[in-house]
Amino acid sequence: MRLLLLLLIVLNLVTQYALWFGKSGWERVRETQARLDSQQETNEALQARNNALLAEVQDLKSGTQAIEERARSELGMFHEDEIFVQILPENATSEINTR
Repeated sequence: MRLLLLLLIVLNLVTQYALWFGKSGWERVRETQARLDSQQETNEALQARNNALLAEVQDLKSGTQAIEERARSELGMFHEDEIFVQILPENATSEINTR
């Protein structure tokens, strides 16, 4: 009877060791879960960025308003009958006067 009890205790210890410290133990499961959560957050952020880029592409394909806005802001373009007015900050006027 004692031998059977001792054998069961040893088997239980071996099983517990494998569960806690083995190749696929609890610590590894927690690490994998943390990496999975991190990757899911990254994927969600990238998906949001992709959706924004897709919306911008659709806007550029479907209408001229987005193209005109980009031409105005990035290239400084304007229509022939428009007057271009540039407002400088106050500290920029002193730099112009000193030149």
